[in-house]
Amino acid sequence: MTPLPRRGSITDVAGLRVGHFTDARRPTGCTVLLCEQGAVAGVDVRGAAPGTRETDLLNPVNSVQQVHALLLSGGSAFGLDAASGVMRWLDERGHGFKVGPARVPIVPAAVLFDLWLGDPSMRPDAAAGYAACEAASDEPPAEGCVGAGAGATVGKIFGIERAMKGGIGCASVKVGGVTVAAMVAVNAIGDVIDPATGQVVAGARGEDGRCRIGIAQAMLRGALPARHLTGMATTIGIVATDAVLDKVAATKMAQMSHDGLARSINPVHTLTDGDVMFALATGASGLPGNLNLLGVLAAEVTAQAVLRAVRAAVGLDQAGLPHLPAARDL
Repeated sequence: MTPLPRRGSITDVAGLRVGHFTDARRPTGCTVLLCEQGAVAGVDVRGAAPGTRETDLLNPVNSVQQVHALLLSGGSAFGLDAASGVMRWLDERGHGFKVGPARVPIVPAAVLFDLWLGDPSMRPDAAAGYAACEAASDEPPAEGCVGAGAGATVGKIFGIERAMKGGIGCASVKVGGVTVAAMVAVNAIGDVIDPATGQVVAGARGEDGRCRIGIAQAMLRGALPARHLTGMATTIGIVATDAVLDKVAATKMAQMSHDGLARSINPVHTLTDGDVMFALATGASGLPGNLNLLGVLAAEVTAQAVLRAVRAAVGLDQAGLPHLPAARDL
């Protein structure tokens, strides 16, 4: 298989490090983005079934101004436990928000549902979060079926047996001296679509198991969603920049990044998706952030990261688990 060309990485934003933990027992894991010295962050939650931690702190009216890490995890709500391990790793190194005699690491997190694949009692925990921190590097992180993308699937609206493999992917761009990058774990109920062509890259398959049918078109022809969809989905990600932003601006950038999800996933933000996008600003460039520019770039790199996630994924063909081909298999 010829390696896919890179479209940049979230670690192109100087000062950020990414680490994965991938569980060897079943397809699940977590991914941490470290900014130990602190960075301004915002968040926007669009899906109706989110699993999150510490997102209220990111509201611009609240007092904490910086985070020290962001966590993306599988395992549904159980996976939020991995953030405790990230906190412990940061605490051991003296990083955190100073509160009286202590420093409290601020680690917002979001999770996706991957409990369909294998024993659901196996999910990321505090040890997994700690291990992801230990693995963190400023090198471009691995993509596809690793970390929070290990158990990700897409195109589940007609049932898991007709889905395809999702994953985690990155993209970045630099314009006017400012870098904007994204990292997205794609576990959508809908199809992943290339905005440049309108073609389905990965998503719901037809009865033959090989034809990507196009969910919107199939539903317009009368196809109905599967009855039991609760908790099947969620796409979670981070957009980051080295521009100088406050919490209000970071929140707006997170909102605008969802345009990238809407361009590349259909349907998105459904009742059974818990779609969450974080935004992070390090200020390392020293340049003020122009939100009309940053919002456009954030949406673009988010869409490209979604595409990269499914194109880098590998198919799942293990005994006792659903057969889930990847885009490269079809």
